[in-house]
Amino acid sequence: MKGFLEDANYSIGLLDEGATLGDVIDNYVYEHTLTGKNAFFVGDLGKLLKKHNQWQNVMAPVKPFYTVKCNSTPGVLEILAALGIGFACSSKSEMALVQDLGIAPENIIYTNPCKQASQIKYAAKAGVNIMTCDNESELKKIARNHPSAKLLLHIATEDISGAEEMNMKFGTMLKSCRHLMECAKELEVQIVGVKFHISSSCKEPQVYIHAISDARCVFDMAEEFGFKMNMLDIGGGFTGSELQLEEVNHVISPLLDVYFPEESGVNVIAEPGCYYVSSAFTLAVNIIAKKAVEYDKFLPSGMEQTRSDDEPIFMYYMNDGVYGSFASKLFEKFNTIPEVHKKYKEDEPLFASSLWGPSCDELDQIVENCLLPELSVGDWLIFDNMGSGTLGQQSAFNDFQRPPIYYMMSFNDWYEMQDAGITSDTLMKNFFFVPSCIQLSPEDSFSTAA
Repeated sequence: MKGFLEDANYSIGLLDEGATLGDVIDNYVYEHTLTGKNAFFVGDLGKLLKKHNQWQNVMAPVKPFYTVKCNSTPGVLEILAALGIGFACSSKSEMALVQDLGIAPENIIYTNPCKQASQIKYAAKAGVNIMTCDNESELKKIARNHPSAKLLLHIATEDISGAEEMNMKFGTMLKSCRHLMECAKELEVQIVGVKFHISSSCKEPQVYIHAISDARCVFDMAEEFGFKMNMLDIGGGFTGSELQLEEVNHVISPLLDVYFPEESGVNVIAEPGCYYVSSAFTLAVNIIAKKAVEYDKFLPSGMEQTRSDDEPIFMYYMNDGVYGSFASKLFEKFNTIPEVHKKYKEDEPLFASSLWGPSCDELDQIVENCLLPELSVGDWLIFDNMGSGTLGQQSAFNDFQRPPIYYMMSFNDWYEMQDAGITSDTLMKNFFFVPSCIQLSPEDSFSTAA
């Protein structure tokens, strides 16, 4: 069946009705405590199915093209491929990975705004024709290396979020679109649609009003040049919140009905990435070192001292950091406070703490300030919502090894997949049964010192 790799080297645990994801985490914490205390992920692939159903219920007219760079692990890609969604790829390796799943080239978009000539040639050879472009230099490069490409003109959007954005902005201004169309016409390159992207940091769905209105202007402009426009890409920025999805749909639905009605023949797509995978993965990390520091040295700049000088402040070093599973911390805010895996008393004192990766690099700070009970070397911390960022990417830091991933799915989700026809003999080979009574160690074994 299309959508599943014969040689995929992974397995998916089917959770019995009495087993929970917490039980699975407990079990693997115990195993890793005995075998070396490596960090690990647990991925609930059933959440991908739930997110897709949510998308279909709220954003039905908009076809999702999953952003592969968010999480390119095989379990994720194969489930999403089987669900019939498209893929937004930013590199040759991502295109190859997706095509190995049997995905048709027309369901792949090459979205990198700064493409290497060699990778454009690869896209041409692979039959991946749809790609984005936002400047004349890129347009000429595409014309030389992939003359049959079909371009989505990437337009800039108005930022009214008030939040700090990354320094590099992509997308051409509306006033520059006519010049790019003149160049495309001269180079005999097809423009077939428009793309824009609203950052996930933007809290104002109203930004879509300006973006869709601008897109309509570009479509009208393209008609003057004889381009046959048939695609609108509303980009990513979907956080995974159903409320955010409904707010966006509430704004864009009437606009699409007016500017791009169904009878216009325009296919509306989006590029959700974090939306699908973020909440599906949990990361367990181990404390490998700790030290107490003076309170005034620990305080972040600008924070007033409110605690007594004799109260200990702790710095904890974990076996994963920004050169591994927390790489997204380098370019976006990270607000997740971990859960302490070991049991502790409700009245146990909490201490100001900071969490660091293993590199001893000043950039490798994961959490600047949080309140935790005193931890010991060998204790475990659990981070939720870790499915987006660096899964599938290799790190060059020392001998860092990517944490193993343990995929799980409930029987209810599995039955739902079967009812939807998403099953095959090949897929069945990847599943194993997880009984409700998972054999665990005594509770205190989870926090033994290294």
